[in-house]
Amino acid sequence: MYPTLRLFWQYFKTRNLPELPFDGTHVSTHICMPWDLDMWKELNNGRTLTLFDLGRIPLARRMGLLTVLKEKKWGLTMAGASVRYRRRVRRWDKIEMHSRITGFDDKFVYIVQSMWVRGECCNQALYRSAVTGKSGIIPPVQIVEALGRDMPEMTMPDWVQNWITADATRPWPPEV
Repeated sequence: MYPTLRLFWQYFKTRNLPELPFDGTHVSTHICMPWDLDMWKELNNGRTLTLFDLGRIPLARRMGLLTVLKEKKWGLTMAGASVRYRRRVRRWDKIEMHSRITGFDDKFVYIVQSMWVRGECCNQALYRSAVTGKSGIIPPVQIVEALGRDMPEMTMPDWVQNWITADATRPWPPEV
């Protein structure tokens, strides 16, 4: 089940936080609940991706994106992800989540998120995100314009660019 109440709680908690610049990091805290666990009593890998929503949505809100999405009747979607799991997250662990934009290309916004427990990074996700409208993907430059800001000069980290390049070689549709 989607953690709707937890999302509303995060939305409520962040209602008075200042607006973030494009290179700003949204930091949020979460608790690993018993229903987030798999049969090995650790945070389920699929649930990890769902919990990352609880950082991305407030990040979008703090940048003013949710208001623009509503006004323009645009949507927000994920177009790809790469996740690295390194440490277990257990029941009742307090998670500190870091969410930030790491770069743009002509179609997509790239977001990096990580979960930290007791000062150690447990996992990290790189997302390829897109804003969509009736005509398809809205270019980031148009999104930034709608936000009333200047297009930021962000240098895409090499490891992100390498992932983009490698992913472009992946066959689509997949071979059966």
